[in-house]
Amino acid sequence: MEFGTDKIDRICPGPNPDPAKPTRFTVPTGAVDTHAHVVGTDFVPERSYTPPPASASDYLRMLDGTGMSYGVLVQISVHGTDNRLMLDTLAENAERLRGVAVVAPDVADAELGILAEHGVVGLRLNTLAGGGFGFDQIGRYDSICREMGWHLQLLTNTWHLAEVHTRLSELSVPIVIDHMGDFDVSRGITAPDWRILLGLMADGAWAKLSGAYRLSDVPAFSDTVAFARSLIQTAPDRCVWGSDWPHVGFWGAMPNIADLLHLLAEWAPAPVVRDAILTTNAHRLYGFS
Repeated sequence: MEFGTDKIDRICPGPNPDPAKPTRFTVPTGAVDTHAHVVGTDFVPERSYTPPPASASDYLRMLDGTGMSYGVLVQISVHGTDNRLMLDTLAENAERLRGVAVVAPDVADAELGILAEHGVVGLRLNTLAGGGFGFDQIGRYDSICREMGWHLQLLTNTWHLAEVHTRLSELSVPIVIDHMGDFDVSRGITAPDWRILLGLMADGAWAKLSGAYRLSDVPAFSDTVAFARSLIQTAPDRCVWGSDWPHVGFWGAMPNIADLLHLLAEWAPAPVVRDAILTTNAHRLYGFS
């Protein structure tokens, strides 16, 4: 999922306009989509791609259309540290949505207070796309999250995790790894950096079971199954599911959310485990009742 600057002037495709409920299982009451974005029209110049607008109403329609009760908005890299669109959306849907923000290392306490009041429960670091902050000041972000009672979400890949995994294991707050570590599944499940990701999970990290369409180009993304199952087997109580709506920075065929939920049924065939991923685990991490 490394983004190239050659795509800045190419507008990404929009999401599938007809979200549907899965037919392989019933989405449980209280299910949480833990990864989505709302997108405006003012972008930072250092972005790695240009997405079309994605409104709060469109996102809520997707949640309703797929049977999801709650959602988590993640500040998108193209808006940098301007979290206002996300905060406005959170304020209008306080019971249903939570947020993960992006802030500069020198963020003021007053801004952190505003984020918390609006339902932000974590900060995101980003080593893959322009418009974010990487691992350079991870100690500072660890301190912020510890003070605020938040987690630290990492948009990164397993190569970068391998470089800093010792430091990550020493952090004082929970870490959440986006999109199954953006791992190249063609390299196989015995790859050393995949084993490092599993080691971080065993030591307490969380993983978002999301972004399969970014990791795979085979039908139904079937080559991701073994990897997702290994994450679930390692830490079944610290895996959550995300739609990654509206699938920004991607120029392939847009997935239907129902198909991504069908894939979850392959990743977690046991209903009790799958329901925990969609509900109990996510409720605990994001503070839904």
